[in-house]
Amino acid sequence: MDFALTDDHLALRDAVRRFCDGEYPAPGRGDREDDPLAARRHAGIAELGLLGLALDPALGGSGLGAVEAMLVAQELGRALANGPWLPNAVLAAPLLAGAAPAALAARWLPGLVAGTRQVALACGEPGARYDLADVQTTATASAGGWTLHGRKTLVLGGDSADGLLVVARSAGAQRGCDGLSLFAIDAGTPGLRVQPVTLLDGRRAAHLDLAAVAVGADRLVGPLHGALPLVQDAADRAAAALVAESAGALDALLALTCEHLRTRRQFGVPLAKFQALQHRVADMLIALEQLKSMACVAAMALAGPDAAQRRRLVSAAKALAAQLGRQHGLAAIQLHGAMGMTDECRAGHYAKRLITNGQLFGDAAHHLQCVAAPRPH
Repeated sequence: MDFALTDDHLALRDAVRRFCDGEYPAPGRGDREDDPLAARRHAGIAELGLLGLALDPALGGSGLGAVEAMLVAQELGRALANGPWLPNAVLAAPLLAGAAPAALAARWLPGLVAGTRQVALACGEPGARYDLADVQTTATASAGGWTLHGRKTLVLGGDSADGLLVVARSAGAQRGCDGLSLFAIDAGTPGLRVQPVTLLDGRRAAHLDLAAVAVGADRLVGPLHGALPLVQDAADRAAAALVAESAGALDALLALTCEHLRTRRQFGVPLAKFQALQHRVADMLIALEQLKSMACVAAMALAGPDAAQRRRLVSAAKALAAQLGRQHGLAAIQLHGAMGMTDECRAGHYAKRLITNGQLFGDAAHHLQCVAAPRPH
């Protein structure tokens, strides 16, 4: 595989890095955002064109691909940016562009690209354990559309979303691969209750309760009873982005740890002089190179025509990222000593991001099962 970056790739990476250096100063990375600050950062991401990164230029996007998304995710991970880039640009925008009715896409996409509208994908449910087909939320046909009942959990960006893409079972049995449909719902729809939650690393999400939520027939996104492949593709994009984000976070964490070991003295010498600690840092460097390589593999796999092979490669990358992220995030805290446990030390914030990334859209055990599963013939 050719992992070389073009001049355009380097220019995009440098532009995102300059933005992150300005909006996410190193001493405050990982700190909680208030609403005005979050809105300003989101507007800046939109101004850079990152929210429409994968969209066709005719839709206001940049027409870029998975490699560019990988580079953006790495820089956002390096800065511990916790804005809604992933739920909007990676999950929602391609779904709307590729599967939504033209009228709905025309209403939602321009605002999403401009940063004035946020859209979140609600695909997870309590007890499903990352199984996207395990859906108990129901969609029952009614006059003029559908009525939704159920509960969705850990909807990234769901607390601030203006619109929601909700997966519901319109036919078939629970855990059946057929019979799932995707519906676009406005945040203020009667019967929809949004419960905001904060993840370990400070990112925002929401639980959704749907009690007789009425949805018009024009709000069906994609084929009726055939939404699972669309949602699986979105989950693969998110998993690949999280691998890249973890690579960026581990890169920054390694730099922080090396700086600490060079400046902190014990027994009259810098900690960096102790061979045992040098070995720990060497292990982190090896893990970083593995993560960078697997982020490239996942990004390239997204462009492949074989969905099953793509899913296996993305799962392999995500499993490794979950394992290495947790291992070396905790190791960095240990290398910082007691100060690594404080909020003032950035090491703990990076460790939280790495651990959280490892759990979102499938943990290591889930993705190892996906890799080990026999391929369909």
